[in-house]
Parts: sequence; C-alpha cells; structure tokens
Amino acid sequence: MTGEQLIVFGVLAATLVLFVWNRWRYDLVALGALLACALTGVVPADEVFSGIGHPAVISVAAVLVLSRGLLNAGVVDSVARRLMQVGERPWAQVAALTGIVALSSGFMNNVGAQALFMPVAIWMSRQSGRSPSYLLMPLAFGSLLGGTLTLIGTPPNLIIAGYRAEAGEAPFGMFAFLPVGAAACCLSPCLAGGWCHGGRSRTAMATCSRSAPTSPKCECRKAASTPGAPCTR
Repeated sequence: MTGEQLIVFGVLAATLVLFVWNRWRYDLVALGALLACALTGVVPADEVFSGIGHPAVISVAAVLVLSRGLLNAGVVDSVARRLMQVGERPWAQVAALTGIVALSSGFMNNVGAQALFMPVAIWMSRQSGRSPSYLLMPLAFGSLLGGTLTLIGTPPNLIIAGYRAEAGEAPFGMFAFLPVGAAACCLSPCLAGGWCHGGRSRTAMATCSRSAPTSPKCECRKAASTPGAPCTR
C-alpha cells in the first residue's frame, strides 16, 4: 500500500470518527477532510473544489430546494390531510402511504419524502390503536423503491448519469429509470402485504396473551403458530 493510499484511508477513518462523535458540524468535518487531502498533496491544488461544481452535487442541492419548496407551499400538508381520510382499514392505510411516498420519492429526495410522511404514519397508527412500525416499515419500502422511478429520485442515479456522460455515452433522461423503477415499485404492495399479514398475526397473538388466552380462537391461533399442532375449538 502506497503512502497516498494510507493518507486517504487515514483521513476517511478520522472523518467517520468525527461524524459519529457528532460534536462538529458535518459540513465543517467534510471541508476539513478535503483540506487535509489538499495539504498532504493527495488532491492537486487546482482540483480541490472541482467536486463542488459537479452536476450531481448541484442536482442534489436543487432537489433539496424543491423538497423544501413543496413543504413550504403546503403541498405535503394537503396530501397528508387527504391520507388521514382513508379510514382505519389496515390495507387501505398501507396502500395509501406506500403509494404516495413512492410517487413523491420520484420527484424529491426519497429520504426527505419519508421524513415528511413519518408524522402522518405515526398519527394514523395511533388513531387506529396499532404499533407505529405497522405503517413505518411499508413507508420505508415505498420511499426506497420510489427513488428509482426518475433520474432525480435518489443521488446514486445522478452520480451514475454524470459518470455515463463523462464516459462519452448518451446521458440518462429524466425517466430512463422508469421501467425498472416501476417494476420494483410493483413489488412494494407485496412487501407491504406480507408485513401487514405478519402484523395482524402478531397483534392477534398479543391480544390473546393479554385478554382471553383460553378462548377457542386463541387456541386455534396458538395451534397455527406451532407446526403439526391441531386446532381445537
């Protein structure tokens, strides 16, 4: 391993430690790491700030501005109020939240979209008397898969598009990822449905253990959870 490689790994390790320590701002730590690489000669002096002007960085910053604009304009609040009218049916809540966060993640930062709808999911779960994880897990699935719908949905899409253009190939278009992203999003209801089914089973077993463990329905549920056990009524 060369000396420059050791310096790079050392700077990365120190940067990660400072990120975890969380005493200094992230942007100051990142600039400090860049300055350390420049002073040690790993990064040429004329290319120190070239990454700040990279199209991927500018696009991510623009997406963050767009996300804040949608929030300040009340668009997200309006959608949230609509979501609260879907009722207390589990499948309806999961389908509505997963669908809307997937669509939002295609045109704004997917992490930001999830953060915006998390309070709505928590409120809906509390109103229905369920655990917040019942809705938060499908919400996470939807935000991750929705980010693959468009070019600006997630930063890796922008980075790959930038490197493709630098390699002399035709750059990806806005909806170049849509066929694959749409196919992935079609799996989201399946994942959410499996989570809901497991959530209903866990809720039912928890209810039996708290209320009437000797009732016929509870005996059947316990028997169903044990392979080969009969269901007695």
